[in-house]
Parts: sequence; C-alpha cells; structure tokens
Amino acid sequence: MKIVHVITRLILGGAQENTLLTVEGLHRGGRDATTLVTGPAEGPEGDLFDRANRGGIDVRIVPELVRAIRPAIDLRAYRKLRRLFRELKPDVVHTHSSKAGVLGRAAAWAERVPLVVHTIHGLPFGPSESTARNILYIALERWAARRCHAIVSVCHAMTDQALAANVGSPEQYQTIYSGMDVDSFLNPPRRREIVRSELGLAENEIAFGTVARLFERKGHDDILAAAPRVLKQNPNVRFVFIGDGILRDQLKAEAERLGVDAAVIFVGLVPPDRIPELLHAVDAVVHPSLREGLARVLPQALICERPVISYDVDGAREVVLPETGILLPSRSVEDLASAILRLAEDRSLRHALGREGRRRFADQFRHETMTAQIRELYERKFVELSSPSNRKYETIST
Repeated sequence: MKIVHVITRLILGGAQENTLLTVEGLHRGGRDATTLVTGPAEGPEGDLFDRANRGGIDVRIVPELVRAIRPAIDLRAYRKLRRLFRELKPDVVHTHSSKAGVLGRAAAWAERVPLVVHTIHGLPFGPSESTARNILYIALERWAARRCHAIVSVCHAMTDQALAANVGSPEQYQTIYSGMDVDSFLNPPRRREIVRSELGLAENEIAFGTVARLFERKGHDDILAAAPRVLKQNPNVRFVFIGDGILRDQLKAEAERLGVDAAVIFVGLVPPDRIPELLHAVDAVVHPSLREGLARVLPQALICERPVISYDVDGAREVVLPETGILLPSRSVEDLASAILRLAEDRSLRHALGREGRRRFADQFRHETMTAQIRELYERKFVELSSPSNRKYETIST
C-alpha cells in the first residue's frame, strides 16, 4: 500500500510519538510506501524531525498546516493537501488529531482516496471548553466523520464520548491503544541512583514525577496548589516537572509565591529516550490533566512499576485502576494532596500498585502491537469496501 499519515505538528508529544511510531513500524515492515505529512513545529516543546529523518521517513512539510484555527490559512492548507494527495496517489490517508483530521479528511475525500482513516488522540470538545467552542468543534467533527471510512480511538472513552455527541457511527470505530517502546521502559539505560543524583534527589526524598508540556489544562497549577499541605505533613516529598512550555516562568513564579520552590524540580525539555530513566528515578507519577485521550505517561509509568495518580478524565480509568493507582475527581486539589501523601507514606503500597501495573500493561502497549492492529484495520476495511453487499459506506459518504 501507499500510506500517507497527516498530523499538524511533529512536536514532542503523545499524539506525535504515536504517529511517528506507526509510520516507522509500517516503513520497517517493507510492504508499504509511507509518507508523513505535517505542519511546522511551533513552540518550545522540541520536535521529532531528526528522528524521522534518521529513520528514512519521507516527511513532507505543509507550512500552512498550523494548530490554530485561521480560515484563510486553513483553506490554503486544504488545497496543498489535495495537490499532495494527487501527487502521491495514496491507497490510505490516515489523519491524526482534530485540525489535521478535519482538513486531511476533507482533502482525501475530495480526491477520492480509496481508504480514509482518522485517529482520535483526544477530542477537541468537552466540559473544559466553552459552550461556543463545543458547538463549533462537535459540528466540525460530525462533518469530518462523514468523510472517512474508519475512526481509531486510543481508548474506549474516546469512542463513547464521540458517539454520545453523534460523531460518526459505531461501525466506524475501533480502539487501538497508543503504542510505545516498552522494552526501554522495562530496562532503562542508566541506573536509578545515577539519575536521581543528577536531579538532586536525596535517598530519603519521595519524588512525584509529572511528564507533560508546561501548558494550560495539564494540571501543574493543581499540583502546586496541593504542595503546601503535602510538604507541611511530609517535607521529604519532591515534585519533578519533566517538560517545557509557555507556562514555565509562570509556574516557577507561583512555586516561589507559595513557598514550595525548593521542593519543585523543573527538569525542562528532554528527548523521548530519557523519559524511561526519569520515570524509574521517581517514586510515583501524578498527572492531573483536565483533558486527554489516554495520557501516554500513565501506562509508561506503570510499565516502569511506578504507581499513578490521575484525574478521572477521558481514558485514564482504563489504566488507573484500584490495583494500579489512584483516580480522583477533576480539579479536586484536596483529594490530590491526600493521594500524594498516601503514596508518599506507604512504600509497600507504591510497590504493589507498580508491580500490578507492569503485569497488566507491558504487552498491551507495545508499539509493535499497535502497528500490527492498524495494518490489519487497513486490510479489513479494503475487503469490506470491495464487497458489493456492503452498503454502510454509502451512508457514510452522503
């Protein structure tokens, strides 16, 4: 097959790593010609272009394919995508995330690409958005769903939420969990003691790691709000913020204002291959994001045998079980503080939750499993579309 994947930004992020791993897996398989179409990498998060180039991936940059909604620029991006699809003549166009999903599906459908697939990494609408934005985003997603043959969700929660908003039809959906390089999380390259020493963590300090862009809705502000109570009861707790973003200076200033800056370590931007050793260096992971598909750091931490604390949003409950971590109501700062204290004070509980997490999820989240399931989806959909008795796609195309 000739397969084209489309995503807005190839930055260091979960959706982007998922997409690149998929493209790499298809490329290594040798059966398919794969192309990755993306917009420019904007912001301080870092990008994955070097990795894609080292892997021999055919990367095409569309400068107009940007994250923000800009109608005039979006129209140019749509036209460029159509021209690119005419040039490449793909058998499959597979889009990722909302903006690239709307423009990419529209362009592929207009060019009569035989198979159009979309992956939902996280829905653009939900309770954390305004009513006006939700109305717009739901309308766009409904429109785009009529212009693809299959929709992949990274967790069951994404399918449930999309269908509840009348986005697409049930037969379009399949859950395929976001894959990763599991072996690197099972066996990090450097010892825990060395990495902790570099972070400035003492042997008696209990470190709670957060891996996320320093950006809105990622929950760093809730962690800082909980920190004074946590440190009053257990001064050995430390918070390790891994990642960078536009809120770095604001979060540092807030930590100073609250008097907890000595307990907060801002690691900054790190390459993806350092995440496994950093997760092994901390004692637990806390991820109070307000909106995710299924945050990759949750299964990553569990594969590292680290328990997790998360708000009960989207797909978190599919991996944060009573046996693997603590799930909390969204924006419940007091509950967040209590959960951190509970894990900080109970080493045996941390170990028990982490062990069970590794046992349950190490195989489920292998990127090889993800790529194989996606390739099987393509093949199955081609068979269905070629069957004269299959009429459901006529409904989708109207």
